[in-house]
Parts: sequence; structure tokens; C-alpha cells
Amino acid sequence: MMKILTYICIALFTVTATAQSPYELGMNKAFDLWKDNNIVEAANLFERIATAEKENWIPVYYVSQINVLKSFGEKDPTVLKAQMDKALDFLNQVKTLAGVENPYVKVLEAQYYTAWIASDGMKYGMKYAGKVGTLYNEALALAPENPIVVMGKAEWDAGSAKYFGKSMEPYCKDVQKALDLSVDYTPEGLFYPKFQKERAINFLENNCK
Repeated sequence: MMKILTYICIALFTVTATAQSPYELGMNKAFDLWKDNNIVEAANLFERIATAEKENWIPVYYVSQINVLKSFGEKDPTVLKAQMDKALDFLNQVKTLAGVENPYVKVLEAQYYTAWIASDGMKYGMKYAGKVGTLYNEALALAPENPIVVMGKAEWDAGSAKYFGKSMEPYCKDVQKALDLSVDYTPEGLFYPKFQKERAINFLENNCK
């Protein structure tokens, strides 16, 4: 019996493995590295995949996003500039491949400018805050039922409200809306950005009691 189960497991694994293209295998490996906090290795693998998949915006998107996310909290100005320059380079490539009227592109660009604001609010706040707000409004107009867009805008609006000492209540409703929308949300394609449910739950627990 054990021998039969072993053969079945081997057969299932073989079917699963052979069903995946080199692109899928590479992307899954990159996400595994990211999940294990091997961020540099993940970014490098996404970049190699992007080089091979010249017309595919998805791996390019993740190279840019990783460099943006790494830049939040970065104190070394030289490292920050290098990461943000790379993020911008790949962001521009994403715009070319996916088009500027893509809600995910607009959210990524908003995150890019938010990272600059987070690095030095006095220097970049007035310069980029309006642009971030505009990008989220444009993304929401394109995809009003996309929980990633709704959540991104809610977090940005909540951060601004918190900075000016305003109530968080309206944004708690927006985050809850994003969470509700995520129940029936299915990404439009393979490896499209996924909604981070845990982030929404943490926001509600920490800000909306």
C-alpha cells in the first residue's frame, strides 16, 4: 500500500512539475525567496526573469516594487538613492510594457513617491504628496472594486489624516471595504499582485478599535 501511495505522490509531483513552464518555476522560486526574506536574491531572480520575458510587465513590476519597499526606513542616503534609482528605472519599464492606465502601475508609482516622502517629509512632502493622492484617485477610477487599490488609497489617506491629527474613522471604513472586496477578488492573471489580507486586518486592529 505504501509503495502505491509513493508512486501516486511521485506521479502527482511529476505532473505538477512538468506542467510548469520555466517562467512559472522561476517566478515561484522568486516568491519563495521573498517569503523567506531573501529579498536581494528575489529581486535578482525577478530581474533575470524580466530579461528573458521581454514583453512581460509582471517580473519588471516586482523588481521595482522590491526596491521601493526596501527603501522605506533606509537611513543611508547613498543606498536609498541607488535603490530608488533602480526602482524608477524598472517602474518606467513597467509603464512602457503595461501602459500608464494600469491601476497596479499607478499604485506602484504612488508607493515610489511615498517612499521618498517617508525618507524626508520636510524635503519631499510638499513636492510629492499631491502626486501620490492623484495617482491613487486615478487608480481608484480605473479599478474601484480592486481591493489592492482601495487598500492603498485608504492607507495613504489614513497616514495623511494621522499626520494632521484627524479622525481615522473614515479610513477604517475604506480598509474594511477593501477586506470585504477581497473575499470575491481573483487576480486577473498569473502572478498578478495579490491582496495582503493580513495588512488590512492589522490596520483595523491597530487603528479602528
